[in-house]
Amino acid sequence: MVSTGASDLISFMGINVAAHLRLMLVTDDRVARGRDLIALCQAAERGGVTSIQARLKGSDARELLAFTRMLLATVAVPVLVNDRLDVALAAGAAGVHLGPDDLPVALARRLTPPGFLIGASVGSSGEIGLGLEADYWGVGPLHRTVTKSDAGTALGLEGFQRLAGQARVPVLAIGGVRPEDVEGVLRVGGTGVAVISGILAEPDSEGAARRYADQFALARRS
Repeated sequence: MVSTGASDLISFMGINVAAHLRLMLVTDDRVARGRDLIALCQAAERGGVTSIQARLKGSDARELLAFTRMLLATVAVPVLVNDRLDVALAAGAAGVHLGPDDLPVALARRLTPPGFLIGASVGSSGEIGLGLEADYWGVGPLHRTVTKSDAGTALGLEGFQRLAGQARVPVLAIGGVRPEDVEGVLRVGGTGVAVISGILAEPDSEGAARRYADQFALARRS
């Protein structure tokens, strides 16, 4: 039987963090290639996405804020914001995801209200300390990825397991994650996956999201 990890039991302010973040869609305006990103997110939600992280690398804070507010008005799943705590708070998002070069998680915690989710990127043992006060970790890259130029060397399942084993919070695999990776990620202690190209680069984002969701369903039955 595939284990989804002890973090499945973790709740934060009454929220089952692992359940909400199991299949996270991370937006990228470059991958969307001119298509309506809001419509793609809505389709992905219908396909089984359980949360969305708003990330627009080609836009400024005002554009990101407008996009996040529109997203919040059109989807029912939790919406987090990549990097920008100020935008997340102004938009009324469910949380923020912070990287090693962003605002420290400990400081963000002091600036946010109860129930606000904070995720941290952890790509090496040296970054574990940065995520100690986070509600979940994004660990990767699992595979080589072209959507994040500074993602670092691919960890593979072995490297992912090594880092995930040191977390006391839900852990998402990020970076080039494919549907067929879901079973392995869950088996080695992950609780979910974060996906960009695997959904947004596909012509049918609803169908693409459903392929990931189906793998979670299969893992629960195995």
